[in-house]
Amino acid sequence: MTFIPRFTVSARLLRELETIADLRAKVAAATIQVAWIPQLQKDSRQRGAHASTAIEGNPLTLEEVRALEGGTPLPVHTGRSQREVLNYFAGLRWVEKRAKQKKSVTHEDLFRLHLLLAAGVMDQGEAGRYRTIAVRVGRHVPPPPDLVSGLMRELLDWWNGPGAEWSPVLTSAILHYHCEEIHPFADGNGRMGRMLALWELYRRGFDTHHIFSIDEFFWEDRSRYYAGLAAVPKAGGDLTSWLEYTTEGLRVTLERVWFRVQQFAAKSGPRKTVLRPSQERLLHLLRDRPEGLAPAEIWAALDVTKQGAAHILAPLLKAKLVRRTGTRKTGRYLLA
Repeated sequence: MTFIPRFTVSARLLRELETIADLRAKVAAATIQVAWIPQLQKDSRQRGAHASTAIEGNPLTLEEVRALEGGTPLPVHTGRSQREVLNYFAGLRWVEKRAKQKKSVTHEDLFRLHLLLAAGVMDQGEAGRYRTIAVRVGRHVPPPPDLVSGLMRELLDWWNGPGAEWSPVLTSAILHYHCEEIHPFADGNGRMGRMLALWELYRRGFDTHHIFSIDEFFWEDRSRYYAGLAAVPKAGGDLTSWLEYTTEGLRVTLERVWFRVQQFAAKSGPRKTVLRPSQERLLHLLRDRPEGLAPAEIWAALDVTKQGAAHILAPLLKAKLVRRTGTRKTGRYLLA
């Protein structure tokens, strides 16, 4: 069979899409010349990790999640909770690295992502493998395990093909819902579905700088989130109400991002730093390397000379986006 999502582009959905487009344009224009993109990225990453795991019952606070990413040890009794959050960060890094991946998404990609998200924290089943057991989620009874692989193949065929014709705002929400509906893994499907939605926004260039996460909106009113998911089967599989809900969430999320952008802009004053492509690339490299990079590693990664690296680094150091530890020759460069 061929997967064909069913929904109507209602007046409400159209209004939300138009508002989202306007907000995205404002945020994109503001972030072209700012020196605080890394701060927004860090804030979004931590809020997303906290919200997506909290939806599933993780008790860590946002402050504890921030401390955990910063390397601060938490009490021993929060071991599993810490592992869930660290897994989320690992999955997010994996998705970010594949944000510009043009090739088709495969079953193996899904297995790898699920393994990162669910390793060591599953109550049943095996991380990185489709389920082989029947499961029940509240009143929802997902398809039997022998149908899972075929249903996921149909969903992937749509994602890699016809789905590209639609706005990523819609396709991300469709992927999110159908991952929850199929429930392809024995555990961790909620985190997986939300991460797939985020990956779609990244792959399609909707969130180029990776500075927002809709999961915070879902977490703040979990009963409404679950009601939104449950409304689809009640409507005979029609996704319209779910898309109206998720686009509202994305609009609210972008409004909050725009507010944070304005806050950062007010703190930084009128002076702006225009980031060249090589500088943006270096910031991305440093974000993935919390231990920093040695000068020679920067030269090699950016394929530039020692002098070229110095020209790239100087404005970043002046703007306090990057800091150096140790001497100029033997030190390392880290995100500030």
